[in-house]
Amino acid sequence: MKNILKVERVEKYYGSRSSLTKAIDNLSFAVEPGEFLCLMGASGSGKTTLLNCISTIDKVTSGHIFVDGYDITKLKGNELNKFRREKLGFIFQDFNLLDTLTAYENIALALSIQNINEFEIDKRIKKVSEDLDIKHILNKYPYQMSGGEKQRVASARAIITNPKLVLADEPTGALDSKSAKMLLEKFNYLDKMGATILMVSHDAFTASYARRVIFIKDGKIFKEIHKGECSRKEFFDKIIDVVTLLGGDLNDAL
Repeated sequence: MKNILKVERVEKYYGSRSSLTKAIDNLSFAVEPGEFLCLMGASGSGKTTLLNCISTIDKVTSGHIFVDGYDITKLKGNELNKFRREKLGFIFQDFNLLDTLTAYENIALALSIQNINEFEIDKRIKKVSEDLDIKHILNKYPYQMSGGEKQRVASARAIITNPKLVLADEPTGALDSKSAKMLLEKFNYLDKMGATILMVSHDAFTASYARRVIFIKDGKIFKEIHKGECSRKEFFDKIIDVVTLLGGDLNDAL
């Protein structure tokens, strides 16, 4: 089975020659189609830098990142923009919805940019709105929605183009516990429907909904655990065990 994402011996440095900081240290891993993977780590561990490199927001210093077979470290200009539009979906902590557009229009925007016809746009939005339980708010503007509703609209926008990889950066960070639980259950649904999700979180409860968790420390992989046949509660306990191993480095994961 071809990997959707392959991170190969990636290193990332910041600063000048006299004062170099190594944010990512020779890091490698792969993600299979339909997998729901969470990256965890304390602030400064390198997890967000890694996500920025995978999302093409930042450039690696050395190594390669492959998404759906494309070496994204070599893409530039229009080729890179086209790749972002067609292969990646983004879910941000602060939603990033356009206030002057309805939920329907926010979701449709990603398809309009790809010149998809109106009939196909409407068909896809009806399907995704049912999947994410947002059909009743499609005509509302962001200011009329709850945080959980905004994030589900943002999730719909991220997956409406059928991207190869959905990148979620602390997607529950701005939500109350009830809204966070509802969103994560929808992520599980998307995962079962074949969406490939890479999520960054410092929260053990959020991470427990993933199928695999990779812990990052000092830019390296500290440990990797799989959910397997565990219940979500059992997987949560496994995550906490790793947090305990890390000592004070990941206290904010609790």
